[in-house]
Amino acid sequence: MTEFNSPVPMPALDAVAPEPYREFYGMPAFTVCPTADLEASRDFWIEGLGFIDLFTSPGAVTHLRRWAFQDVLLVPGEAPTEAPGVSANFSCVLGQIEEVRERCERLAPGCTEGPREMPWNSVELTVVTPERTRVVMTAARPIDPDNPIVRELREFIDRSRE
Repeated sequence: MTEFNSPVPMPALDAVAPEPYREFYGMPAFTVCPTADLEASRDFWIEGLGFIDLFTSPGAVTHLRRWAFQDVLLVPGEAPTEAPGVSANFSCVLGQIEEVRERCERLAPGCTEGPREMPWNSVELTVVTPERTRVVMTAARPIDPDNPIVRELREFIDRSRE
């Protein structure tokens, strides 16, 4: 078996985010976001969410990326009238959550919700982009065995084994 090194750092309060990944690869998964304004959407994803413009074919597609395997294609089209219930989720580190929230709020006041602690040991920030894509930035928390959420999860697992 080969060893795979994830681009996502191990959960830690001082985890450091990797640099944006600029190489090309066969994308195992990606998000496509239709937008009536490619430039405004591109600017929000870059300035607010921290993506880079990997490449743009003017008027056709903008390929955005953060870390390896965090790919988004902005394409011309009609955006939905509301953000859907389904979200595009991207890993980040704890130190990025508040930075992303502040940048996005500066660009589009009222576009964020959270951050909030989740029962799966993460902190999440929900952002609705100008083209109404629901993006969730997820930062894993270090495992604290004394955390009530961890205790509840352990108890749930123990009960399910009975």
